[in-house]
Amino acid sequence: MVNSVVRVRPALGPPLKRVTERRNTMVMDMYSKKVIDNFQNPRNAGEIVNPDGVGEVGNPQCGDMMRITIKVEDGRLADIKWKTLGCGAAIATSSMMTQLAIGKSLDEALALTRDNIATALDGLPSAKMHCSNLASDALKVAIKNYLEKHPEVANPKPE
Repeated sequence: MVNSVVRVRPALGPPLKRVTERRNTMVMDMYSKKVIDNFQNPRNAGEIVNPDGVGEVGNPQCGDMMRITIKVEDGRLADIKWKTLGCGAAIATSSMMTQLAIGKSLDEALALTRDNIATALDGLPSAKMHCSNLASDALKVAIKNYLEKHPEVANPKPE
């Protein structure tokens, strides 16, 4: 008979459990409930097939990258999807940006600022405000990409 070796991983003991709980408490204190909710349950994640516009932005200092795809119908953002490589705040701001922008006219969406996104999330730590800037910038790039493809929308003919 062959001896088999079974490795048993020790259970998390009280010291490690306390460290994990302390870290989770620090994160909960740093971010609002809305930020945590949009990170844990992101809305509108993914990519639109055959999008009307695409926006890609990144921050070389932190490494965050965002790709936004939009679908435009009757001059309004009918759908927005995003893919984000970044921290929890970057994911949460991408999610919230879509919630704020879907259904808006292109002009209304272009007016969306990082402060609007941060306020809708009940605030962000100052070190994470660049994430909301990326989300609003990516949306603007996607809309500008759409307008470049459809100059008649950007410069309507007088009636």
